[in-house]
Amino acid sequence: MFDAEFVVAIGFVIFVGLMFYLGMHRKINSALDNRAARIEAELAEAARLRAEAQALLASFEQRRTEAEAEAEAVVAQAHAEAERIASEARARMTEFLQRRTKQAEEKIGVAETQAAAEVRAAAADAATKAAEIVLRGEAQGAFGAELIAKGITDLKTMIQ
Repeated sequence: MFDAEFVVAIGFVIFVGLMFYLGMHRKINSALDNRAARIEAELAEAARLRAEAQALLASFEQRRTEAEAEAEAVVAQAHAEAERIASEARARMTEFLQRRTKQAEEKIGVAETQAAAEVRAAAADAATKAAEIVLRGEAQGAFGAELIAKGITDLKTMIQ
């Protein structure tokens, strides 16, 4: 009369009825709802953390961009400064060379003037000695005394 399948079916119906009677479906629903809420909260936290990480990444990207721009500005400024220093050095070197050239030219001019004066003095000395030799031979006696007197008179007028 009662075969095994019928007994299992009766047992199953009694088990399900007992579960409804004890309110197990509410407890299972409540446990599932709690777990769904916890998973939803974890997903919301994960989304918040992801948004925070993206904001942080964007901030770091901006800082990197600013740092690169600042580095480029520093390099450009350094190039400009180096160029300015090089042009100042060239200007100073040119000025130094011009000054040294001018000093050399002045020294050469002074040396030429001095050499010309020495040549004139030597020529004057030679001419004086030659004139002295010639005059000693020709200016003897009364003619020589007259020349000396005339030279002294000329000398007195020049001094006064």
